[in-house]
Amino acid sequence: MIRFEGVTKSYDNQTLVVDTINLEIAKGEFLVLIGPSGCGKTTTLKMINRLIPLTDGTIWIAGRKVSEYAIHELRWQIGYVLQQIALFPHMTIEENIAIVPELKNWNKNRIHQRVTELLEMVGLDPTTYRHRKPHELSGGQQQRVGVVRALAADPDIILMDEPFSALDPISRGKLQDDLVQLQRSIQKTIVFVTHDIQEALKLADRICIMKNGKIEQLGTPEEITLTPATPFVRKFIQSDSLKPFVIAEHLEPMTSDTDRLPVLSFNAGWDEVLHALAQSDRAVIKREEERIGTISRQSVIAYLANGQEGGHVAHG
Repeated sequence: MIRFEGVTKSYDNQTLVVDTINLEIAKGEFLVLIGPSGCGKTTTLKMINRLIPLTDGTIWIAGRKVSEYAIHELRWQIGYVLQQIALFPHMTIEENIAIVPELKNWNKNRIHQRVTELLEMVGLDPTTYRHRKPHELSGGQQQRVGVVRALAADPDIILMDEPFSALDPISRGKLQDDLVQLQRSIQKTIVFVTHDIQEALKLADRICIMKNGKIEQLGTPEEITLTPATPFVRKFIQSDSLKPFVIAEHLEPMTSDTDRLPVLSFNAGWDEVLHALAQSDRAVIKREEERIGTISRQSVIAYLANGQEGGHVAHG
């Protein structure tokens, strides 16, 4: 669906903000771009819809170079959601959502039905919210409107640039859950920028970790977590924003098929846990000489994605 071939961006013909990116994003895939500030992730995103021109290389969408599209044609098939949602304050919610369909000359009945469908999709009652103005909605509700506005004309691709980072943790978590459910039903190609590794683990089919304009590692949440390719990725995954894993809270009962599983101490360190679960989908937990249960790869990934509370890697 989207392909980067040797894509480079420099603003001063000296410093490379994006450095020879090669990347392919499949149709219906949810790809997250992540990395520290200044790594090039937002620039990479914005080159897809030509908000930022590339310096060298080629970006393809559906087999055509982005440079070959008329700009309005390109952007009509790409929804765009920003951190600051920028709803038009003087327009109703329905009018905000209807902007692109109106530009595409949809008839009024079709637009009305589409607005109804989209508001229902994100849990906003159309009768209640259709005629409200943005200032009458909470921050989380406004962000929901921003997401469905990007979906209004049924684009093939959605670009999302840190869309939830300005929200409080509860609203942010709820919108992440909503987006996961929404993607299951709409199956759009989504490219999502964040600096939050928990958000990436929760949302992504694949994660692209960037550093200094280059791809440091590209893989599934499981691959990134369990087999970090470089010391930078390992440190990034185990950053202070992640709560440590508490073995005691994730113990599962012993089963009869554990003879070949790796064995970990109840007080195992985080690196030991990840190393063991990179080799096997489960590990046996042993306290002194007693086998007291197992932990699973699935529970570790889910824990990291959900950012649950914990104090130490393990405790007795």
